[in-house]
Parts: sequence; structure tokens; C-alpha cells
Amino acid sequence: MNCAFITGITGQDGSYLAEFLLDQGYEVVGMVRRSSTVNFERINHIQDRVTLVSGDLLDEVSLISILREYRPQEVYNLAAQSFVQTSWVQPVFTGEVTALGVTRLLDAIRTVDPTIRFYQASSSEMFGKVLEVPQTETTPFYPRSPYGVAKVYGHWITVNYRESYGLHATSGILFNHESPRRGFEFVTRKISSHAARIKLGLAHELRLGNLESRRDWGYAPDYVRAMWLMLQQEAPGDYVVATGETHSVRDFVELAFDHVGLDYRQFVVQDERFMRPAEVDLLVGDCRKARDALGWQPEVTFEELVRRMVDADLRGFGERV
Repeated sequence: MNCAFITGITGQDGSYLAEFLLDQGYEVVGMVRRSSTVNFERINHIQDRVTLVSGDLLDEVSLISILREYRPQEVYNLAAQSFVQTSWVQPVFTGEVTALGVTRLLDAIRTVDPTIRFYQASSSEMFGKVLEVPQTETTPFYPRSPYGVAKVYGHWITVNYRESYGLHATSGILFNHESPRRGFEFVTRKISSHAARIKLGLAHELRLGNLESRRDWGYAPDYVRAMWLMLQQEAPGDYVVATGETHSVRDFVELAFDHVGLDYRQFVVQDERFMRPAEVDLLVGDCRKARDALGWQPEVTFEELVRRMVDADLRGFGERV
């Protein structure tokens, strides 16, 4: 039985990846931080099928210990301080976890077992102020937030360890991917949850920042499948994972409110507090390499994604009414 080690297993991607790997017959080991506030909600339904261990990307000794004890063949680094807005408030912490944490994990792999296959969760936020449209694996990076800068470091240190030590180290440059498990602090879940709450009479307005920012949004379970496919390849590499379509925040809002029979213009208020200091205006990915090399393509459309998120929130909040 193959063993996979997932950092960030309690997050959106980690929970879907754990489900997927269990279905593939893997033993799954997930790392959780030593904290009294860890939220296991996303993995409650599979918690008895995975092994949870304490560890921290700030502590290389803990990473070495986990790798020595469980001897995984694959490591998926999904843990990060991943909320862009927070990275402006906590830039040093974001760098420690999202950037240097990658180095600690790669160095632990190099120390314990260099044959381990490693996946780094890179991000479309690395492109930032985009220098070409659409973005590919060779598009130059121009990050526009501390989070984006930290992800660029994590990406390049992965390439560096691959080339310097011969590690099977791969980066997936994932564009925005959402689901009903997305945290409420992210704009997509903020939209879907408010559409549901307003429909149910639990809220009366939705405050947002820039409605014209455009993103390439996909469905998270589609994207974790791409992660796994990358580590099944004979040689490591970097892959853009995206839908190739771009939609504005306004598009997302309109679809969500239309789905519950409401006119978003009656409820949405633009609020300067939610504007980024440096905005990323247009992200859209070219995933031809992933399609050709991995045989991967997204299965859930943007419209279906929005509907699924709103329906899940209607069910969730409806149970409380």
C-alpha cells in the first residue's frame, strides 16, 4: 500500500485530496499543527480512515520525525498561510510558513529519503501583475501581495532542490479553485454564503471590494486529481492547472444571486475596506501542458461550481432556521 503525507489536510484541498487518495487505496497521513483550535470539520467523515500527526512547517525536526516514522512515497505540501488579505497584516508569518516552510520540508525529504515524490502547491497569485495573457508555465512572475511573493519563493526553492539534489519535486501552479468547503473569509464563499443567508432572511447586505477583478475559477476536487497525476509522472515538472476561462467577481455575484431568485444590485455594497493595496486584475491560465502530459481536464463548469456552492450554503444555513 502506498503511503502519502499531506500537510494542510484539514483545509479545502487537503480534505479533497485525502478522500481521493483513500479511494486510490493509499494510506494517508495528515499533519496538523499543535493547536487547540484546529478545525476538523472538513475531514470528520474520513477521520477514522486517516492518521493525523502533530507537526509544523516552522519546525523541521517535526517534519523529519514524521517522514522517518511513516516513510511515505509521496508528500503533498498544501499547508500555508493562504489568505491573501491576511498576508498584508501578517507578512512575516506568511513568509515563514508559505515560503521557508517549503524549504524545511524539502530539506527533510533530502535528509530522510530523496526518493520521496514531492508536490508543492504553487499559485496563480505568483503572476500578480500579469505580463502575458493567458499565463503558462513560462510566464514571468510579478507577485502583488506578501502571499504571492512567498509562493514565488516556495516555487523556486522547489525547482532549486529538484535541480540541485535530483528530487522528484513538482509544482502545480493552480489557479483559483473553489468548493463548498472553501473558508468563509474567501470572496467566493463570502458570496455564496451571503446569497443563501439573504435568501433565508438571515442577512440583508453583502459588502465586497473590487467587483471587476477577474479570475480563472475551477472546482477543487478536479484540481486535487491533477496534483496526484503530477506525482505519477516519471519525471518531475511544473504544471499550470486552470480552466482557461476568466470571470469577474461581479459575474460570480450575479450567478449566485440569480440562483436564489434575487437581484444582487439590491444587496451588494462596495466597501473600501476590502480593496487590496495592490490589486491583481486578470488571471487566466493555459493548461495545455497538463492536458497533454497528464491527460487532465476540468469537469465542473464555472456555472455549476457557483450553483453547488450556493446550494450547499442553503442547506447548511437552512438547517439553522
